[in-house]
Amino acid sequence: MKWQDLIFVAGITILSLSLIPTIRGRQKPALITSLVTIVILIIFVVTDVSLNLPLSAAVTALSVVAWVILAYQKSRQAKRR
Repeated sequence: MKWQDLIFVAGITILSLSLIPTIRGRQKPALITSLVTIVILIIFVVTDVSLNLPLSAAVTALSVVAWVILAYQKSRQAKRR
């Protein structure tokens, strides 16, 4: 296992955990913010796989899921208004 994989895993894990209050709360980031973040994180997943950083790819994919949840929640909020 590469040390870089562990550094990326730690960073992405902290960033992903920090999204939990936003997922659970009422206020959501703008939809465009979520969509851009999703695209960038998917690029990171592909990059991690190409660099043979499997843990980073897996944790980053979970972060993508968190941002997809936020995008979905924001789109539902917009439809209710």
